[in-house]
Amino acid sequence: MLDLRSIREARERIGPHIEVTPARRIGEGPIWLKCENRQRTGSFKIRGALNKVLGLPAEQMERGVVAASAGNHGQGVALAARMRGARATIVVPSTAVQVKVDRIRALGAEVVFAFGDYSVAEAEGHELARRRGAAWVSPYNDLDVIAGQGTIALELVEQLGLWSGGEAWDVFVPASGGGLVSGIGVGLKAAGARVKVVGVQPKAAPYLHTFFYGGDIKKVVETPTIADGLSGAVEAGSITFGLLRDAVDAFALVSEEAIWDAIRWAEREAGEVIEPSAAVALAAALESDGERRVAVISGGNVDPAVLAKARDGAS
Repeated sequence: MLDLRSIREARERIGPHIEVTPARRIGEGPIWLKCENRQRTGSFKIRGALNKVLGLPAEQMERGVVAASAGNHGQGVALAARMRGARATIVVPSTAVQVKVDRIRALGAEVVFAFGDYSVAEAEGHELARRRGAAWVSPYNDLDVIAGQGTIALELVEQLGLWSGGEAWDVFVPASGGGLVSGIGVGLKAAGARVKVVGVQPKAAPYLHTFFYGGDIKKVVETPTIADGLSGAVEAGSITFGLLRDAVDAFALVSEEAIWDAIRWAEREAGEVIEPSAAVALAAALESDGERRVAVISGGNVDPAVLAKARDGAS
């Protein structure tokens, strides 16, 4: 069960190993950034990975852990496994950003390439874990992982004063498999915060948006997106499908142009280097008219070539 107690337990478990990232107001405007780009491994993913892996029994760790990842989850699992002295294998799609692959390897994990998109990598990862008898660490379809991501909610409540009876906030969260937005949404609402939680996806990969508004997720036709960490379909039967109804109030879609603009805005206005998958939340916040808006900046592991293109005005 995912509730406030499980999220608090996750915070106690992972607290000594992570950063409490800043929540920054940008200028005098209505936008705040929750800077998980400053987290260890450059992404929020370390939270869920640590909560899962640190909680696994020793006999399970002897057979190692396996995960599929576009990059950030893989780094989190690799670091968590290294802390346990265990073997980690990360299956990545052939389109994975090289800088993220290099960092996974630098943390001591084996990298296996799947020749296809994230969905292919996920399927191959499941099979590899089954053959080895290794622990499978999903980036989203796991209550322990989601509870770890939900620790961000506890920090937001404290940093922004999101108490019941206080002023209302709009909280924009990137969404792919739904683990981050579910964890944050459940945590905020269980803590009694006055919030509207908005999951954000690129228009090019609107899987959860389609599901949330009653469409057939199987009919989604994905197109290329610069937000590589948010591409790929959601695993059938994922627990996030059930969590989203209570955790999230709305979903928003943003264009590729808006994502590029948000990357530039973050660096120009806030001095923050953010990756495209994080920029979707900021893009939606910038397009909103809410009086108090916080965008969860999920990571900063941007491909140097992408950052250079953004600086040159690409869209």
